[in-house]
Amino acid sequence: MNKRILLMAFGLLFLAACQTQPGGEGVEPGTDTAQQAPQEGTAEPIAGGAETSQLGSESLSAQEMLDQPDSPLATRVIYFDFDSAKVRDEFLPVLEAHGVFLAENGNVRVRLEGHADERGSREYNIGLGDRRAQSVRRILLFQGASSDQIETISYGEERPAVLGHDEAAWSKNRRVELVYEVQ
Repeated sequence: MNKRILLMAFGLLFLAACQTQPGGEGVEPGTDTAQQAPQEGTAEPIAGGAETSQLGSESLSAQEMLDQPDSPLATRVIYFDFDSAKVRDEFLPVLEAHGVFLAENGNVRVRLEGHADERGSREYNIGLGDRRAQSVRRILLFQGASSDQIETISYGEERPAVLGHDEAAWSKNRRVELVYEVQ
């Protein structure tokens, strides 16, 4: 348990060192005073075996685990602060659960789709979406997922989750979506 805590602390320090360059998403850093996006939820890590895992007393397949609405795996959107690729602390337990799930289910692949809001140049937002996807990827790898299981792509501002030109919309568009494929 102490080893896991030390590894998590090292991972957090590593992620904290990965800061974006100022000026992203078209506004001076520090001028974004709006509230953060609502929390999607938190989760505890899961445990189990290779093709199936134990969740409570039932033995579930990988697809069944992904379909559980009360599982931490049900949270598949990770939100980010303005002009940041740092994973928020509230999403670390969720990503830990996803990483353990991938490590225990070698037949599962995930595509990490990075997004940004509409502010900033198209090129900058593509880069920011990629940095966000890479931040999530590092956490999943740190939890034992294989690099062969993870694909990253950045859509920048091209695929907004919410249309609008205000903080309510922008906060939902600064995200990484986890898209699973069970083989």
